[in-house]
Amino acid sequence: MNVILFGPPGAGKGTQAKFLVKQLNNFQISTGDMLRDEIQKNSEIGKKIVEDMSEGRFVSDEIVNSLIENVVFDPKKKNKLIFDGYPRSLTQAKNLEKLLEKTNQKIDFVFFLNVNRETIIKRIEQRKSIENRSDDDLNTTVRRYDKYMETTKPVLDFYSKNSNFYELDGSSKIEEITAKINSFLNV
Repeated sequence: MNVILFGPPGAGKGTQAKFLVKQLNNFQISTGDMLRDEIQKNSEIGKKIVEDMSEGRFVSDEIVNSLIENVVFDPKKKNKLIFDGYPRSLTQAKNLEKLLEKTNQKIDFVFFLNVNRETIIKRIEQRKSIENRSDDDLNTTVRRYDKYMETTKPVLDFYSKNSNFYELDGSSKIEEITAKINSFLNV
């Protein structure tokens, strides 16, 4: 089963993805983790990612798509993917469709965790004190949220017309969101 979790930064995608990985014995595909890994390696890609993120921009589709392609083509992960934060643009969504088609896979469920800006700011401030992530600066967070909402509107439109699309109140308690997702997955 392949699942997409999307929503603004701080919506709880990673938390829900971790639960799904345990329940379904799947693999969490976090573009955020992949990007932070490249930054930590101090690779050329990592340097470009730092530049984009510090300006509050999303990392280019080209970089993200190339990282995703390696995962989708991994035979051990076939039909066991939990996408956490991908796709974020219409280009990425169409790229994912092509990659999945080439590997004879599909997306089974799409969950949009819808959360307002104020809730995101509170969550990011809490997460920063716990995890000390470099991308959790308040000003950067606000820019990323605004950019996310602008960029992902076409993605929302792209997936929302499908019968496997579910919009959830991402400001609910973690357990409530998990229970809701589980009810759709019948687990």
